[in-house]
Amino acid sequence: MKFSAIAAAAAAPAAENAATTNSACGGLYANLAEEFSQGRDICNQTLAWLAEKGVAFAVDLVVSAVILLLGWLAIRTIVSVVGKAVTKSDRRNTLFANFIRNVTSKICWCVLIVVVLGKLGVNVGPIIAGLGVTGFILGFAFQESLGNLASGLMIAINEPFKIGDYVIIAGHEGTVMKVDMMATTLATADNKKIVIPNKSAWGGPIVNFTALLRRRVDVKIGVDYACNLAKAISTALSAAAGVRGVLADPPTSVSIASMDDSQVTLNIRPWAKCADYWSVYNDVLLAVKTAFEREGIAIPFPQMTVHMEK
Repeated sequence: MKFSAIAAAAAAPAAENAATTNSACGGLYANLAEEFSQGRDICNQTLAWLAEKGVAFAVDLVVSAVILLLGWLAIRTIVSVVGKAVTKSDRRNTLFANFIRNVTSKICWCVLIVVVLGKLGVNVGPIIAGLGVTGFILGFAFQESLGNLASGLMIAINEPFKIGDYVIIAGHEGTVMKVDMMATTLATADNKKIVIPNKSAWGGPIVNFTALLRRRVDVKIGVDYACNLAKAISTALSAAAGVRGVLADPPTSVSIASMDDSQVTLNIRPWAKCADYWSVYNDVLLAVKTAFEREGIAIPFPQMTVHMEK
């Protein structure tokens, strides 16, 4: 009796495990059967839809592909025509022409995509309505970038500078390397690269040193109070006018700039082409100093006269 009880007690867990295993297998089988049934229903629905509307959808798909191809060719033609029209205008502004081409291309592509989606049976009304809300949200999120874009458009239209000009923009001085719709890139005289957002570039004064064909070179040099000022002015004028690169028209002028503590300062003003500015500046300084030494006109050191009373 004791042996039978022990055997029965040992067989009980095994039977329970077997029941659990059978239950799990039954549940797995039921899930697989349900998934298979759903898949079969989807296949049946797909086949039914293809039988009913498949041919029409295939035709719409082919027509949409043709519209997309023809639209792409039309967009290329429109952008090319617009670009040529802008380039042939009186203001040959490359930045503005690129901007107009890009805007025209994006607008045409948006219209083409809406037409293609409508041909495929997509309801484009909610999409167009959603674009307004999305545009408002994006405009608020990217207001700084939109400010740079708007400033870039103003730069493109007004063209206060172009690539290669030497300018002062937002307090930074250098040669314009690149101009796009978001930022302007300068190269400084010591070969540093400065990227200035267009909002900052358009938001302050812009000094363009090379926009005009010629520049006045201002060279200041001091002479002794004891010298003959008329002779000093004549000598400086003759020396500056003979420097290579100095233009004859407008003529060079020499005037008294100020009477300082230890010297009379002369302002020598020759004119030169923008590209020759620094070479003319240095050569004029050298020529005037050499002429003063030859004529015995002293260039004084800073000095102070002290009077002592007994």
